[in-house]
Amino acid sequence: METQQDKAAFICVKDTIDGAYPSLILGINAARMGMESKIFYSFMGLNMVVKGGSKRAKFIPDGVMGAIPGMSTIATSMMKKKIDKANIPSLAELQEMAQLEGVELIACKMTVDMMEIDESKLVDGVVVWTAEDFLKFARDCKICLFT
Repeated sequence: METQQDKAAFICVKDTIDGAYPSLILGINAARMGMESKIFYSFMGLNMVVKGGSKRAKFIPDGVMGAIPGMSTIATSMMKKKIDKANIPSLAELQEMAQLEGVELIACKMTVDMMEIDESKLVDGVVVWTAEDFLKFARDCKICLFT
């Protein structure tokens, strides 16, 4: 009797450092556990799969601190130093690693259309799905998380 591979889906809707890392980390680890793993990028998260987008990700502190002019630049620099010190790969490196390990990166069709993004501007290997396409996959997932 053939056993079906477990599936995991992650939804990324933020283009910030703290918004993009969780889906990649979880997606990679799901794939390493033998699961079919996909990350669906929608709304601002779509910027993470536009070429060069992961390099532009910022860290924006919560609350009043995030509203202070220049604070996100300082906070982003501090966060990137912490990431480097902890030997954590960059977002661009994690995206490449994810794809090499079989994690499928998916752009939301509605968001691509709404933001008028030319599909040739997406990171190589990214596919475009409608919400219905994603839901057909997600309904059979053991794990389906917003990150």
